[in-house]
Amino acid sequence: MTETVLLVGGGGREHAIARALADSDADLYACAGNRNPGIAEIAVGFETLDTTTPPAVVSYAEDVGADLAVIGPEAALEAGVADALDDAGIYTFGPQEEEARIETDKGFQRRFMEKEGVPGCPDFEEFRDTEAACEYIDEYDGDLAIKPAGLTGGKGVRVMGDQVDAEEAKAYIRDSDYDRIVLEERLIGEEFTIQAFVANGELRVTPAVQDHKRAYEGDEGPNTGGMGSYSDGSLELPFMTEDEYHDAVDVLRAVVDALDGYKGVLYGQFMLTADGIKVVEFNARFGDPEAMNTLPVLNTDFLDVLTAARDGEKLPKLAFQRQATVCKYAVPDGYPTDPEAGAKVQIDADSAGDALLFYASVDERDDGIYTTTSRSFAVVGVADSITEAEEVAEDALQRAGTDGLRVRHDIGKPDLVQRRIDHMAELRD
Repeated sequence: MTETVLLVGGGGREHAIARALADSDADLYACAGNRNPGIAEIAVGFETLDTTTPPAVVSYAEDVGADLAVIGPEAALEAGVADALDDAGIYTFGPQEEEARIETDKGFQRRFMEKEGVPGCPDFEEFRDTEAACEYIDEYDGDLAIKPAGLTGGKGVRVMGDQVDAEEAKAYIRDSDYDRIVLEERLIGEEFTIQAFVANGELRVTPAVQDHKRAYEGDEGPNTGGMGSYSDGSLELPFMTEDEYHDAVDVLRAVVDALDGYKGVLYGQFMLTADGIKVVEFNARFGDPEAMNTLPVLNTDFLDVLTAARDGEKLPKLAFQRQATVCKYAVPDGYPTDPEAGAKVQIDADSAGDALLFYASVDERDDGIYTTTSRSFAVVGVADSITEAEEVAEDALQRAGTDGLRVRHDIGKPDLVQRRIDHMAELRD
């Protein structure tokens, strides 16, 4: 039986989901606020609509006769799109609005961890009063991470001792219009992500990935939605042990046990510290760019995961190619603070060579594809080692050209990976 699947969202993450379903026994339809040319090429149909408007998404899903839906962006989850689709009888692989609060409300996230005894919760306090938050900074013995409680697209966090000092942190809080601020102890270590497929009380985990949030090479500049990422040919990353990977999985399992009825992807952003695993945050969907590292090396049919979840069956065991991946995003000049739109994108699937190409936030016109003010496209190298995968990704960028775009070329290079290994060795000592 051919399944009809609706994909909600139009970024690089969703292009990766579309590719994962392209060889399945499924008719794929998609809807997004932008027309992603990579998804449109794969999908049977593509509708441009506001994906944070549940009635619009449900109407399109019913028009195409969708049996299943997959939601990519967090804003759609926060808007209750999964709730509306489920209510319409269309099983949605994505949490409903209440469960999605594990991502969309950082105050709830920390209170939930504390109440349920989920391991790895840092010291934290939540504030509605700006001056009370500033007083806490003055009184706290150490550095803090300043986090708006709601969604900020990965760009809202400021870290004392790294990005800002105490006075700059207080100015950031006073100048912001956020309703609530969460202040947390600053975590020192190496960040990594593990994504899990969750349904029917079960979870199936994927290889660890390390994202690079900072805009410029050498981990400098403001935070972004993610400039690129890498994974190794094993479940863990080069700076981790197998036991540390499984400690992080135990955290995800504790969340699933406590969040009764959660379905979809649960993404754990962890910090490996001298004292073990700490939780930076949880997300309620695939990461972007991490989906582009994970799904291309997934040998298990992703459609089988979706149908098992819908039918109340055990989720299939996941099998992955034992290969490394390196993802590099091309972004508009000036991104993220003052991005310049309108550069023509020169790359296509043919010019990408051996790399995989994933379109993200681009504008498809009659005479070509142009950049917007967000991340434009990503190339992903897949090979036997991180070094070889990086070379594949870099070759694609060099062949295609990146005029009017900026790339973090250092992602996945041996010296940067070695810095991560040395950093953890120093912390452990």
